[in-house]
Amino acid sequence: MKREDISDLAVFLVVAQQSSFTAAAAQLGLSQSGISHSIRRLEARLGIRLLARTTRSIAPTAAGEKLLEVLAPAFESVDDRMTELLELKDKPAGTIRISLTEHAAETIVWPAVSRLTAAYPDINVELNISNGLVDIVAERFDAGVRLGERVEKDMIAVRIGPKLRMIAFASPDYLARYGVPETPADLTRHRCINMRFVASGGVYAWEFEKDGREIKTRVEGQLTVNNSSLALKAALAGHGIGFLVESAVSSYLEAGSLVQVLDDWCQPFDGYHLYFPAHRAASPAMRLLIDALKYRSPSA
Repeated sequence: MKREDISDLAVFLVVAQQSSFTAAAAQLGLSQSGISHSIRRLEARLGIRLLARTTRSIAPTAAGEKLLEVLAPAFESVDDRMTELLELKDKPAGTIRISLTEHAAETIVWPAVSRLTAAYPDINVELNISNGLVDIVAERFDAGVRLGERVEKDMIAVRIGPKLRMIAFASPDYLARYGVPETPADLTRHRCINMRFVASGGVYAWEFEKDGREIKTRVEGQLTVNNSSLALKAALAGHGIGFLVESAVSSYLEAGSLVQVLDDWCQPFDGYHLYFPAHRAASPAMRLLIDALKYRSPSA
């Protein structure tokens, strides 16, 4: 098999997994025209169409699905063998790709990654920010970071942060004009700042709990954003009530520029966990990252 045959097969694998020439080009660092050329060359060599293309989507044909079933485990096996080879080096090395939210990256992961990469110059880390749920196996990430309650059951999960709490808040001016909500039901009479998920496109339902009673509330308001920084700015400007993780708001609460509401309805929940497939052996670099991130309580 020629070198270009292997290259074209690798390109096909990524295109089929991503269902997108654009996403595949970004992942592989190639141009879209280069991706298209590789696929056409592979299809011409095999004499069969591997991808069904429409104006809206790309999907493997029946023949493409069969080829994908062979290629995916084969390339994963190669990745595993490469990992084993890296273990033979004197110093830990390799690239770790992680999918995580912006908040997790800034508050927990980045400080550990900064220390790790400074201590081990042969370790490369890619942090891919996404507020939606990501299939880390299909997207070929080594690990993901999500809230403990959202980690899939077939994954190994390591706690990397304390419990968190989502809180509702508004500016003093807003509360002076519109009043202070006493229960989640009161939010229907208020202007609220909605948050839209980037991946799914859905709007987040605010979650409250008190005395064992859990409530999910759909709120209304003039503003909907998909970024916590914008939600914070909108609340500071008096546009309505926001709902974010407490640590993102605490400094503004202390300064008095924001006021927390519905405090007794905002209960703590499992914080961030690093997770990865149970069947995949952790490389030396990954083990170092796990140790750097593993949560150790203040009392410990």
